[in-house]
Amino acid sequence: MSSRDFPQVRLHIVTGKGGTGKSTVAASLALGLAAAGTNVLLCEVEGRQGIARMFDVEPLPYAERRVATGLPETDGQRGGVVHALHIDPESALLEYLSMYYKLGRAGRALDRFGVVEFATTIAPGVRDVLLTGKVYEATKRNSRNKKAITYDAVVLDAPPTGRIAQFLGVNHELAGLARMGPIKTQADSVTTLFHSRRTAVHLVTVLEEMPVQETTDGIAQLREHGLPVGGVVVNQVRPRDLDDDDLAAVRAGAVTKRQIASDLTRSGLDGKAEMVTGLLTEARDHAERRALEDAQRALVDALDVPTYELPLLVGGVDLGALYELAGMLRDQGLA
Repeated sequence: MSSRDFPQVRLHIVTGKGGTGKSTVAASLALGLAAAGTNVLLCEVEGRQGIARMFDVEPLPYAERRVATGLPETDGQRGGVVHALHIDPESALLEYLSMYYKLGRAGRALDRFGVVEFATTIAPGVRDVLLTGKVYEATKRNSRNKKAITYDAVVLDAPPTGRIAQFLGVNHELAGLARMGPIKTQADSVTTLFHSRRTAVHLVTVLEEMPVQETTDGIAQLREHGLPVGGVVVNQVRPRDLDDDDLAAVRAGAVTKRQIASDLTRSGLDGKAEMVTGLLTEARDHAERRALEDAQRALVDALDVPTYELPLLVGGVDLGALYELAGMLRDQGLA
């Protein structure tokens, strides 16, 4: 199983400015990637339990849970499986100590004495090392991991664009500090994965100035750190209610109240002055917004990366909406 635009990618990292809907895009991408017979793991690391809310399930523990069936490739076919994992740094540290230092009960004792919380709070970089380490572990599994689920793809709902390069680069910094031992080995392995063709960092934006600028800056930072840039998902795109000629006429002031009143009357509607004024105001607002969106879309097109568009969902996001968005991402080649 592979996405058409990124056939070699196994780890899809989704980031974006707050409010752009990156978690929704990550969940939709996971559903789209889970074709027939494939397993996909959707991970979150920000402690908000967003996956549980979107899929309408109980809050996720630090364990992989099946949350949905993926989008089938053809009608009448059953999709693969989407599992989800809520990664918290405290549990990840205990698991790390158990795996590499065989602490067992001693590790749990450290948790009771508050050492784990101290370690992950006093040094924020430690949190990112643990979070990325768990994602790496899920990504590198193969048939030799008999007790664990093997995934064809992992989708990470990552931190916002403003700190994504730092988040993904923390293991490289750690590897420079640790001279040898399991910490050095783990950090080097994670860094290798994140800089490889098996990883792609996708950025989510909306057609507004600040998110597009942050996306532009984020791509520059990722490239500066040698991290693989995937695609840009333009989310929450508003419907195009007026064509280009009508928009130009509205902006030029060529559409009058009399014309609108006449059109309403011909349609059998009451062309009262209040309604006519309201419609003309909405048309002008829409034309202005479309001009701003078109300017931002031009900036996105100039980024020289694959781009995808998802519509604004007026009714909100539920599981049905996620499947709808997943189908759009697949149709456009991302999933």
